[in-house]
Amino acid sequence: MRDLFHQTNDWGDVFHITVTSRASSNRIKVTYKDDGTRDIRVYVTAVPEHGKANEAVLGLLAQELGVAKRSLTITHGDACRYKTIKVIRSNG
Repeated sequence: MRDLFHQTNDWGDVFHITVTSRASSNRIKVTYKDDGTRDIRVYVTAVPEHGKANEAVLGLLAQELGVAKRSLTITHGDACRYKTIKVIRSNG
């Protein structure tokens, strides 16, 4: 599991991504900038119509993080390429 999290708190883990739809393959690319911040890019082959790309993004992230897809939520950026993802942790 990759360390994608930007912020961790009692309500869950949050990270920011940039999405490219209609890519040649589904993949996640993490790079580090000179200032130490992470740049997380998610590439999906799905088209950005009727939520298909968002569903593909959530599925790919869930697989990478080893969590259920239903535990991921797009909190900001549902209709744009810059998104904030929250991982909701189960109590138990």
